[in-house]
Amino acid sequence: MASFQYFVGSSLDGFIATDDDNLAWLLQFDGFEGGQDSYDAFMADIGCIVMGGDTYAWLLAHEPGAWPYPGTPCWVFTHHEHSAPEGANVTFVRGTVTEFVDDLRDEAAGRNVWVVGGGVLAAQFADAGLLDELIISVIPVVLGSGKQVLPMAGPTPPLELLSSRTMGRGVVELRYRFGKNPGNG
Repeated sequence: MASFQYFVGSSLDGFIATDDDNLAWLLQFDGFEGGQDSYDAFMADIGCIVMGGDTYAWLLAHEPGAWPYPGTPCWVFTHHEHSAPEGANVTFVRGTVTEFVDDLRDEAAGRNVWVVGGGVLAAQFADAGLLDELIISVIPVVLGSGKQVLPMAGPTPPLELLSSRTMGRGVVELRYRFGKNPGNG
């Protein structure tokens, strides 16, 4: 069965973007040793991608004419009207994440689902007990404020550390499995 995985980069103080969605602090680390290998290994197991409308709009604005996920179905949770880049397999949906879980698993065709983000969407999956793994690359930068990694409604049960590794430029990748709340499966 498909696992729902949140693969994300975060500042040391737990933010995935500045308040104004600036990622320059993260993008300055492009090409760090081990980063591309980690991403490629992760993507080899992904059958479907899910993201929020703001993340989708950011991608279109910062990657004009170059859809970064060719050949992989992408579902976008949004309340706004968007169009898909030519040749991209993008489905726009409105509603709760729980309404679409079976569809996302079917779309993944036995592989995993990447919850790209943002943090609010990932938190919806986690709050519903649907997020299986958090794979977080901790970037050695402190932002002071911004958009949280996982702005959940309350504390989680303890997460299980599956692996950790140090990569180039002081980046540390941590892989956690979510525990399940008694009422969430």
